[in-house]
Amino acid sequence: MRLMRVGPAGAERPVLLTEGRHLDLSPVTDDIGPAFLAADGLRRAAEATNLPEIDITGQRIGSPIARPGVILCVGQNYAAHAAESGAPPPDAPIVFYKAPNTVVGPYDDVLIPRGSVKTDWEVELGVVIGRRARYLASPREALAHVAGFVCANDVSERDFQLGHSGGQWSKGKSCETFQPLGPWLVTPDEVADPRALRLRSWVNGEPRQDSTTADMIFEVAHLVWHLSQYTVLDPGDLVNTGTPPGVALSGRFPYLRPGDVMEVEIDGLGRQRSTLRNA
Repeated sequence: MRLMRVGPAGAERPVLLTEGRHLDLSPVTDDIGPAFLAADGLRRAAEATNLPEIDITGQRIGSPIARPGVILCVGQNYAAHAAESGAPPPDAPIVFYKAPNTVVGPYDDVLIPRGSVKTDWEVELGVVIGRRARYLASPREALAHVAGFVCANDVSERDFQLGHSGGQWSKGKSCETFQPLGPWLVTPDEVADPRALRLRSWVNGEPRQDSTTADMIFEVAHLVWHLSQYTVLDPGDLVNTGTPPGVALSGRFPYLRPGDVMEVEIDGLGRQRSTLRNA
């Protein structure tokens, strides 16, 4: 299944996308978020019949999930990106938190923070938790706790992240609008192999990143299992799994400026397009 949320910010309508048709999920749920996922919402959506078809032309596309309880991010999870950052590949996942109120839709504007000189893009595979994951016994159990996958952009301010950090990255990750998501939440049955997805990004139409999730140091199942040893992952939580090389931090490209347009895409999960504006 592909699930969407359509409408003004804060008043989105849940939508099921199937065979090119947009079906109103309001008879099943008032939103797609933690409560929906915790209450076996995906099964109820899959079994729903006679849902009314709607026309979403001209409507805003929101994040496919309502505000998550937590956003957990994994840093330097692609060896080539670690190298361009000047760091060796990590021996264990590097984890940091991102504020849940950073989430915006896939075509919403992204705000360059006041005082920013190094705002950067990061295409990432996002993993949405569907069942509580607590002390999982092994990575083999992990994917059963995944509701689906999303195209994510882990927008970052590198000076805040590294120069002002005090040793932790969240200052450079938690600025408002720094987590575009979507356009769809895609359930695992439609993702043949999360280890074989192509990720790409562009700025003003010029290619930046082009890689696959096969280059991950720690794959999705390992990450969900690993995180469950340190924290409880609840339905609706989001895990960003790291970005491949090709970001401005590499020194090969300029940082983002007002008026720039960044696009990110993951095979089967859709494409985003965000315009940069001053905060």
